Amino acid sequence: MKEINTPFAAVDDDDDDVISPLEAISAPPTEQEGELHLHHHIVADKGQGPIRIDKFLTDRIAHATRTKIQEACDNGYVTVNGNTIKNNYRIQPGDDIQVNLPEPVRHNEIIAQDIPLDIVYEDDTVLVINKPAGMVVHPAYGNWDGTLVNALVWHFQNLPTGRNGNIRPGLVHRIDKDTSGLLVIAKTEAAMTHLANQFFHHTISREYFAMVWGVPKQDKGTINVNLGRHPRDRKITLAFEDTTIGKHAVTHYEVIKSLHYVTLLACRLETGRTHQIRAHMRYLGHPLFNDAMYGGDKILKGTTFTRYRQFIDNCFKIIPRQALHARLLGFIHPATGEYMEFEAPLPSDFQQLLEKWEHYLAYNEQP
Repeated sequence: MKEINTPFAAVDDDDDDVISPLEAISAPPTEQEGELHLHHHIVADKGQGPIRIDKFLTDRIAHATRTKIQEACDNGYVTVNGNTIKNNYRIQPGDDIQVNLPEPVRHNEIIAQDIPLDIVYEDDTVLVINKPAGMVVHPAYGNWDGTLVNALVWHFQNLPTGRNGNIRPGLVHRIDKDTSGLLVIAKTEAAMTHLANQFFHHTISREYFAMVWGVPKQDKGTINVNLGRHPRDRKITLAFEDTTIGKHAVTHYEVIKSLHYVTLLACRLETGRTHQIRAHMRYLGHPLFNDAMYGGDKILKGTTFTRYRQFIDNCFKIIPRQALHARLLGFIHPATGEYMEFEAPLPSDFQQLLEKWEHYLAYNEQP
């Protein structure tokens, strides 16, 4: 098999949140999308056996699921010898296979953008930034601009790039697009190495505030359950009690305030997996409030009264995202060796949500 022209992912293969541009494909191309762009060109070997094309491509395209490759075939994004094929087509020796997608192929270039940053702390070595909800941390398929990285390259020069060329200058960790809160940014190569080592050994202090549906049975607890990708939807993280599946993940939680139908929790991360708190709380039976990806965007606890349903709808409008905020971040300063700890107050949407629940329970029916 000969791979011709695969300018694919500019990110590390071991990154938890890397996905293929194929994952964004959900419908056939339209006239409005314009021309398609070549992402993969593969020529089958002369001795290639007759295996299905969906399996063939799954084995050769990083971070692409078999389901999405099947959809790409059915929607006409995959051609063999210039012809569209079905997902059960069997590869023949010498077949010329192309994967063409609406999303242009992207390389390591980052567009500097003048986006304001909420800088909590800065010195010559590190930055601590309070990221707003709605901001993606780094460029990826579907989000090539408007990210924290686009802002960083505008405001700061010569940030270290780590293992990925210039795709993630200064980044040693990340939080989800719709999660608000604290991030530490390295300004030197030495700082990046030092901080990355702290994250690797789980010595960084990270605490989140999360509002979840229901009330946990215990006021304090630890969730020690492996996490891994959903086999059919790589954007979703699943909990696995089988320790041979997924990666080790530990979340400690404590009840801060019980509001009968929802609870404000403090969650401390011992590990840092993709969607760790969101997946762990769903596993515990208490999805995050308004977390659409993990089932928290519907009424899971409470009454059947119309007034209550309207109240929840208003709450969803106040915070149109998962109720999760990275409120505390502590680490050893890479240059001084001093332990430093920072806190970020609840953003206005989260604070309004909390106050609305408190007011509702004070003046309406009690469970």
